This record gives sequence, C-alpha cells and structure tokens, in this order.
Amino acid sequence: MTVTTEEELERLKAIGRICAIARDAMAAALEPGMTTRELDDIGRKVLDDNGARSAPEVTYDFPGATCISVNEEIAHGIPGDRVIAAGDLVNIDVSAEKDGLFADTGASYIVPPGTREIEKLCRDGKKAMWAGIRAVKAGGNLADIGQAIGKFAGTNGYTLIRNLASHGIGYSLHDEPGEIPTWPDRSERRRIADGLVFTVEPFLSLGGKMAQEKAMDDPWTLVAVPAALCVQYEHTVVATRRGAVVVTLAA
Repeated sequence: MTVTTEEELERLKAIGRICAIARDAMAAALEPGMTTRELDDIGRKVLDDNGARSAPEVTYDFPGATCISVNEEIAHGIPGDRVIAAGDLVNIDVSAEKDGLFADTGASYIVPPGTREIEKLCRDGKKAMWAGIRAVKAGGNLADIGQAIGKFAGTNGYTLIRNLASHGIGYSLHDEPGEIPTWPDRSERRRIADGLVFTVEPFLSLGGKMAQEKAMDDPWTLVAVPAALCVQYEHTVVATRRGAVVVTLAA
C-alpha cells in the first residue's frame, strides 16, 4: 500500500493504535500460570471492543486471534493449553483489520525472573528494530533497512533469522512490495516510495539462522535452526521524506 491521502493515513493510524493497545494489554496481563489461550482472549477482546478483526483469522483461518510464541517457538505460535511459566520468553504478535486497512505489531517479553542474557537479548532486539526504522526514508533503498539491522546484529554478536522478512501491508496483511529483508541482502535493489506502508520486524537470535515448522502436525508454529532463543520486535511504518511514521503506537 502507498498512502496518498490524509484520510488513508488516519485510518491506518486507527488500526495501528488498536493493534498496539491489544499488544500492550496482553503484555500487562502476562503472568505465570496462565495459558496462551487465556492471553489470546485478552487480545481478542481488545480487537472486538474496537470493531477490529484478527488479520491471521480472516486472511489465513489461523486458529487464534493473535500469535503467541514461547521459548523455542519464534513465530506464529498457536494459542492453546500451554501454561506460561516464570522465566519464559514470550512473543506476542498482533495484526488486525478495520475499515479495510491492516496493521501489524509484535514484541517479545520475559516473564520475571529473567536471566541477564535473555533480558539483554530483549533490549537488543528492540534496538535492532529501531535501527531498521531509522533507515527508512522515502527515496532511499529498501536494502538500507537490512544493512542497518545487520550491522547492529554483527557488532553485538547476534544472528538474524533470514527467511522471516518484513513485508508490505495496508490493503491486505501481506501487501506490495512483498517481502523486505531485515538482513543484509545485496540482491535487494528496490527504492522506498513516498507513502509506502510496510513492517520492520527483525528476528534477532542467539545463534538461529533460519525458521522451520516445529512439528509435522502443526503447519503454523516456527522454531529456529539451529535451535536458539530468538526475539522479534515489529512496527508498521509509513515512509516519508522525513523518515518513518510509526503507526503501531498505543498513544
């Protein structure tokens, strides 16, 4: 999607804000003893109360309103009977639609008490995302995003999952310009159009390089290969001449 009117931008900000509110409400409720389904129910209520629809449900018939991935899971975890425990690393990914527009956001959280290593991984995962967002500018190169994230990851001794990319969003959950690498990719030569809408969502890991399905009977949940903890932080942005406008903020 390319934003061309103020009305489109306001609609995009509205659904972005709803996704952010759901993400933050789920994070605030996160505690040992609850199931991932109970956590998902909190996100669903926020979406329902604000007239929004779960994007993975309406787009892919995903079995949950949100994606919740725990520890060895790095993406697309199915909400269910898994009980969250103290020390777990939990990723919450919320995407939704309202008035014909989609937004997407996510973040990883440690359920206290966390180890220093995982706490640092979370802090640095957020920094990696912001390094990518700061590289967004209309007229620039999409490759600049992956280069910035890759530089941060390499300098700090992390790996990046290289088959889970950022993506265009707006009129659909996965919109033009398709996948956008959040790692250095010399083959990426596309430019960033003014008003282009997409996510910035690096998967920063303690050794993982690729994502694969967790189990034969689960076509959704992904784990890292080699096995390693991984965090994901994500915002939906609009590219402008002055940089990125982040629409998935709660306020």
